[in-house]
Amino acid sequence: MAKRSSKVIATADDSTVHPLFPGIGGGAGLAWDPLGGEERRDQSYLRKVKPQNPNQKQLMDAIRTHNLVVALGPAGTGKTYLAISSAVEALEDGSVDRIVLSRPAIEAGESIGYLPGDMHEKMAPFLRPLYDALTDRLGSKRLRAMMADGTIEIAPVGFMRGRTLNNAFVVIDEAQNCTYSQIKMLLTRLGWHSTMVLTGDPDQTDLLDNLSGLADIARRLEAVEGIAVARLTEKDIVRHPLVASMLTVL
Repeated sequence: MAKRSSKVIATADDSTVHPLFPGIGGGAGLAWDPLGGEERRDQSYLRKVKPQNPNQKQLMDAIRTHNLVVALGPAGTGKTYLAISSAVEALEDGSVDRIVLSRPAIEAGESIGYLPGDMHEKMAPFLRPLYDALTDRLGSKRLRAMMADGTIEIAPVGFMRGRTLNNAFVVIDEAQNCTYSQIKMLLTRLGWHSTMVLTGDPDQTDLLDNLSGLADIARRLEAVEGIAVARLTEKDIVRHPLVASMLTVL
């Protein structure tokens, strides 16, 4: 995929951000729709995702113009959804041949014990957010077909070592739950004609103190030409307005 080498960095913007419920404060509230408020139908075809604020637009622009993007921001800012939507669009327009999605298998505070089933069944609870975003963009029937023929692959971080990902759009989700060495390993999987997006919130890691490598990696990569580090803030949250309010005090 052709990329421009200019560096795009998303920074905090003081402009008003569209809330999850635009009607709050006057009139009936309408639920935010990441597809731009279009009528909900069976999603058997691709529809463009529209950014809801300046920082989301900068993130989407960075993904289009860079082979490697690190997207940092709190929960609800659309990092994962925008990354996966960009991956689907790249696949649809022929820029890549496949999509590879990965996230660490880290439990968020509670133990789920030994899950039954094969590797895919054991990993399903950890990878559910990725399935949800893909289903929203492609529909469940088309997603199953693409996963069956290998066009879309969802794998835990531990299964990424030793691979070279050519002609692929790679999304590493929840990267704050990866150590420095794990992220370094993942970054070096990037092959020819590929794009990689790392998403995460350095302030919400489930690892022990000082084990997460995301913040350090982002700081180091920010100085590298051709890599974009996009930073979203609480003002960019597009979930319920209370999410942004809570994060300012928690």
